[in-house]
Amino acid sequence: MYNSKIIGLGYYVPDNVVTNDDLSKIMDTSDEWIQERTGIKERRHVEPGKDTTTSMGVKAAKKAIERAGIDKDDIDFIVFATLSPDYYFPGPGVLVQRDLGIKTVGALDVRNQCSGFVYAMSVADQYIKTGMYKNILVIGSELHSRGLDMTTRGRSVSVIFGDGAGAAIVSREEDTTKGVLSSHLHSEGQHAEELSLIAPGMGKRWVTDIIEDADADDTSYFPYMNGQFVFKNAVVRFSEVIMEGLKKNKLTPEDIDMLIPHQANLRIAQFIQKKFALTDDQVFNNIMNYGNTTAASIPIALTEAWEQGKIKEGDLVVLAAFGSGFTWGSLVMRW
Repeated sequence: MYNSKIIGLGYYVPDNVVTNDDLSKIMDTSDEWIQERTGIKERRHVEPGKDTTTSMGVKAAKKAIERAGIDKDDIDFIVFATLSPDYYFPGPGVLVQRDLGIKTVGALDVRNQCSGFVYAMSVADQYIKTGMYKNILVIGSELHSRGLDMTTRGRSVSVIFGDGAGAAIVSREEDTTKGVLSSHLHSEGQHAEELSLIAPGMGKRWVTDIIEDADADDTSYFPYMNGQFVFKNAVVRFSEVIMEGLKKNKLTPEDIDMLIPHQANLRIAQFIQKKFALTDDQVFNNIMNYGNTTAASIPIALTEAWEQGKIKEGDLVVLAAFGSGFTWGSLVMRW
């Protein structure tokens, strides 16, 4: 049995910076209102015709491959996490395989929204532990800005999200004391509609319905979030799943060198930090600069923390996420 280990990281965000003041010009909001509720100061939005979910993932992947010191043809599997694919189908995994010119390896798409990267990493970990694959490309990429209600009506959701991508090369590690120690995944579908995008879909709002109705007041194709309910569940599930991972490995919060939480809301991360009595050096947040990039948020934050020297060899790193589904998870690894 092998362990899996991250050997290369990369991220990409669009050049176009959208500040809270920029948003206040197109909807009834303010920098103070947004920062007080979310901690976000700015986010990135793609410019028309410049980026897609796939192209951002490819750019992040190229950096991760280079830093891993491997050739693209050393990759033998691809896992792509997103809620915002270029097409309804096929998914972006095969598009990455095509655009990177990788040989005909398998490509898997993960649709677990905010928990997507943790789920994707757990999949890669299991494939490597069983010896099936040696080098797996894991990507989290999101293009939210084209699907948001950028009016006062949608401000409670639209001010939160940004675009971007992060990638990791996960490789075989024979030293079982290093790399991924365990992963922990959960779901609670009874709350599925509390954070959701209903249309287009084959369940309640078909594409043909939207076209025929042509109803400008139909909000079923914009994201919906019951903010307070999601927040209350998030702080509970974050705490539970982090402790689950620590207990599995006979560790305590004091053992954490770096916690990378999904960048959903700075207030959630601060609540968790306080609950576990972690210092600022033990938790990494960058939602202030990028907003919530859903499946991309953890790999972007992980890459930045590593680039800034805040993660070193031998460190205990914990990833944790909660989001739509509801789904949540954690991953514990020794760097």
